[in-house]
Amino acid sequence: MKVLIRAVAAVIALFVLAVIGLLTMVLVDADAEATEVSDGGGGLRGVPEEFRPWIFKADQECKEPELTPALLAAQLWQESKFKTSEKEATSRAGAMGPAQFMPGTWATWGRDADGNGEASPWDIGDAVMAQGRMMCSLLKQAKASGFGGDPRALALAGYNAGWGAVERYRGVPPESFARGETYRYARDILANVPRFQGPGLLEVSGSGTGPDALRKAATRMGTPYAWGGGGPLGPSAGFCDGRNGYLGGTCVASSTVGFDCSSLVQYAYWPSVKLPRTAAAQYGATSDRPVSRQDLKPGDLLFWSHGGSGAIYHVAIYAGDGNVLHAPRTGRHVEVAPLTSAMPDSDYYGATRP
Repeated sequence: MKVLIRAVAAVIALFVLAVIGLLTMVLVDADAEATEVSDGGGGLRGVPEEFRPWIFKADQECKEPELTPALLAAQLWQESKFKTSEKEATSRAGAMGPAQFMPGTWATWGRDADGNGEASPWDIGDAVMAQGRMMCSLLKQAKASGFGGDPRALALAGYNAGWGAVERYRGVPPESFARGETYRYARDILANVPRFQGPGLLEVSGSGTGPDALRKAATRMGTPYAWGGGGPLGPSAGFCDGRNGYLGGTCVASSTVGFDCSSLVQYAYWPSVKLPRTAAAQYGATSDRPVSRQDLKPGDLLFWSHGGSGAIYHVAIYAGDGNVLHAPRTGRHVEVAPLTSAMPDSDYYGATRP
C-alpha cells in the first residue's frame, strides 16, 4: 500500500510513485477439449501462476461480494505489476512488496499465511492474504459509511491514503488531494478490472458423461447466482422466498438472470442425464452410485448438508485437482473453488456419479 503523506516540519510532502503500463490480455478460444472458464468471482486471467492460488484464497476468505479475484489482481498490478524483488517493489515512501504495505500498516494486517515461519510483505502469500483482509475490512466500512459512490472505489481510496482521507471528503478524495494520486489510484484499478477477469483456461481431460457435463457447465463461468433461476435450457431470472435470494435486505434474485447450485448441475447434465431440479432430489436420484472423496473424477456431484440426506443444501461439480465448479450463493457467480473451502468442510455429505 502506498501511503504517500509524510509530515515534515508541519508541511505535508507528497511522494507519488507512478505506475504506468500495459497488460497483454490472454485470449482463449473455447472448444470441446479446452473450455473457457473463470477461476472464481467472475474469473481471472493474465496473472502470474505464483499469485493465482493466493488471490483465489484471499477472495474465498472474504464474504463481501464486491471483492473479486479480478479486483485484487488489478490492485496488485497497480501497486507493483506483480514484482517481488526489493529493487522493483519498494516505493520512495517506503512501501514494500507486491501489495505495497507500509511498515505500520503491515504490523496490523500481516500474517504468516504461507507457513514459512515469517510474516513478510515480500512473501507473495503473506502479502496477498493481507491485501485481501484489509480490502475486505475496508469494503465493510465503505458500505456502512453511507458515503455515495462505488464501495470498491471507497475501499481502494482507503487502502491508498487511509480511511481518514475518505471520511474527510465523505467519498473518494478529489483530484486536488495528494496531487490526484488517490483519485487516479481508485479510478485506474477499477478501469483495469475487466482486463483480469476470466476466462482462464481449464483443461478437462477425458470423455464421457461426467467430463462432458463439466465442459458444458464451464461455459457458464461468470454467470450470476440467482436463487430459483436457471434450468435445463440455461440461465433465467430467479425469485425470493422470504429467506433466500436477498442481498443486503433487498431481493435481487428476481432481477438477476442466472443459475443456482442445482439448476447449474441440471443444465450441465441435460439431456444426457435428466436430473431433478433441487440438490436434495439430485442426491436422491444418484445416491445409489456413491463415490469416496479419494476417488473423485471430473463431473462427479458433491453435496453439503446441515444433517442427513433430508437437509442437503448445496451441490457442486467436481472439476479435478481438488477443485469444484459451482454456483455458490447470492452475490457471487458461477466459479471454480477449492473443495475444502467451497462450503464449510464440516457440512460435506458425500459424492455421487450420475
